[in-house]
Amino acid sequence: MVVNARILRFKMSRFTLPSINGNKKVISAIIVLLIVIGVGLTLTTYSALSLNLTLVSSGNVKVTPGLGIYADSACSIPLTNINWGTVTPGTSVTQTIYIENTGTGASLSLSLSTSNWSPSNANDTIAISWNQEGTRLLPGQSVAVAITATMSPSIADISNFNVQIVIAGTQ
Repeated sequence: MVVNARILRFKMSRFTLPSINGNKKVISAIIVLLIVIGVGLTLTTYSALSLNLTLVSSGNVKVTPGLGIYADSACSIPLTNINWGTVTPGTSVTQTIYIENTGTGASLSLSLSTSNWSPSNANDTIAISWNQEGTRLLPGQSVAVAITATMSPSIADISNFNVQIVIAGTQ
């Protein structure tokens, strides 16, 4: 092994390296080369250390549907009944009410139906209608509703009537 080291020293001594003292171009080239090598090693190391993972995610949104029916536009006075007053055959009476989607997480499509007519034949000559069928309400949104009772001109033998008006909100 000692022999090999001597040979290497001998061969190295035969080559002369250019002097870099005062040679700005050589110094600048070496600095640029070192920077390029450093940046290259940094980027290679970073890309080797950077990993991407993908996770599948799922969940459920808690939906609490709800409707409120109110007498005022601020939706602060709950409404439980409508008094149509005295209505003449062949005329209509309209009341304005306000409906609010009081739930969370679900828009609701509005619909109206009636049930429990008294007398039972009143629904043949009295019609209850409104102007918001199919309207969608987002949570917290409210809408003014014109609800109308229309009396047939041929109404007979009915002096008082009661009807349950069912307002539904469907997702």
